[in-house]
Amino acid sequence: MTVLSTKILTKTQKELFNDSGMDVLDYDAISIEFLDFDAPQFVKNGIFTSQNAARSVLGKNIQISNAFCVGEKTKQLLEENGQNVVKMSEYASELAIFIQNNYQNEEFYFFCGNRRKEEIPYSFKNLKNTLFELKTYKSELNSMKFDQKWDGILFFSPSGVQSFTTKNSLGTTPVFCVGNTTAEEAKLHIKSPIYIADDTTIESVIKKAINTLNND
Repeated sequence: MTVLSTKILTKTQKELFNDSGMDVLDYDAISIEFLDFDAPQFVKNGIFTSQNAARSVLGKNIQISNAFCVGEKTKQLLEENGQNVVKMSEYASELAIFIQNNYQNEEFYFFCGNRRKEEIPYSFKNLKNTLFELKTYKSELNSMKFDQKWDGILFFSPSGVQSFTTKNSLGTTPVFCVGNTTAEEAKLHIKSPIYIADDTTIESVIKKAINTLNND
């Protein structure tokens, strides 16, 4: 049984498959380029919806008084580098609702990529809070053609789905997605089962794939 991961995995993550009697091939379906951007050295409220955005800001030594982020790994990265995470949500839509329900007349900086979704910017329209959007990195599709058939495919972002399906058909291959937004993109390209991880981590996607495929 062979699984394809659309993100390079660590040795420990690959061993989870090997220990379960599965083979895994991994590659990066998306390439990331950090951008040069101008931002205040001190920001009161900063929003992060990806680890890449967090890394780009940390690389400039910008201090955030209150950080709001999506995903446990993003929270961990920020806190390990001395940033104060006020709120972490699993999805951007949940984070947007929290901010608008709890803050008024505040300025927020949204550190994001060129392919960011609309949930955060849309939630600030016609409301009392002000949003400054800064694109801190660029993601490009790294599309590759595969002739092999897979027993399962792991996706970690909508862009990853778009990259894979540019040159490949999903057919009836089971797919395992990091969250609802990625699953919604996968639904545009597939009619076979789509499985969503229990939380938004790579390990959770791997666990979902292993448990599902071993039980089929």
